[in-house]
Amino acid sequence: MFPLQRNRRLRNSSAIRLLVQENNISVTDFIVPLFVVEGKNIKEEITSMPNYYRFSLDLLVSEVKEIWDLGLRSVLIFVKVPESLKDNEGTEALNNSGLMQRAIRKIKEITPEMVVMTDVALDPYSSYGHDGIVENGYVVNDKTVAVLAKMSLSHAQAGADFVAPSDMMDGRIESIRLELEDAGFFNTGIMSYSAKYASAFYGPFRDALDSAPGFGDKKTYQMNPANRKEAISETLLDIQQGADIVMVKPGLAYLDIIRDLANETETPIAVYQVSGEYAMLKAAAEKGWLNHDEIMMEQLLAFKRAGASLIASYFAKDVAKLLK
Repeated sequence: MFPLQRNRRLRNSSAIRLLVQENNISVTDFIVPLFVVEGKNIKEEITSMPNYYRFSLDLLVSEVKEIWDLGLRSVLIFVKVPESLKDNEGTEALNNSGLMQRAIRKIKEITPEMVVMTDVALDPYSSYGHDGIVENGYVVNDKTVAVLAKMSLSHAQAGADFVAPSDMMDGRIESIRLELEDAGFFNTGIMSYSAKYASAFYGPFRDALDSAPGFGDKKTYQMNPANRKEAISETLLDIQQGADIVMVKPGLAYLDIIRDLANETETPIAVYQVSGEYAMLKAAAEKGWLNHDEIMMEQLLAFKRAGASLIASYFAKDVAKLLK
């Protein structure tokens, strides 16, 4: 007696498999991280992130045009701030003529329809390399939140579509939302890093921005990798306070968190496939141990299957070219 239901019938050919495929990858799923530096004619490869670069504003122009031509429609800006401009209060973060603000305006000038998202945190501007103001060896919350709100407003004034607070301070979403509303920026969105874990996967990113903490670590404000229910609590609070998109970071090691949040809320969920995830695959592929494109697509499908709507990924251009 043979089974009446044979699941393999739906796997018999490529056409059938595509017909019943539950999740798909599209270029419009992606947010492209961009690293920006001061200077001219600079395109520096990040040593620990092969084929990924820091750009000066003049060369950012052609990069953004290529991104747009590939069908990618969103970028997330990070800036590498000169040491001479760093302090404990994040003063340069509020400079309306600062690198971040100029980068926003430049991208909007080149591609007005590009969705521009901006990193909101003090670590690139901090003389201590932390995401907030340091007092007596501790990153203080409320003083930091006040600066983050002003920083967000500065980004909105420059033309950002979304601000993306990545600091994990308590109450910052509400403070940012109120700051934007009071200034009339009702349509500026907030993509909150709601479940950002104190992960060891961030190393190459900190090389990219020279933003490693000068002392200690970030475990008093980023989440404990051992915790799961806490991520739901953090995320629901952010949504209540005005977050339009919520994010899980890192990605692959936290698929359960993505699924938990997808079960709990209808708010769009982004996942950040972080620098360590990128670097590992690049290194393994270079050694010939893994097939780069097949593993890349499998990992990205895992994010979609878990419930992510958006993916911030250093692979975005690779995927766009592959799909094209």
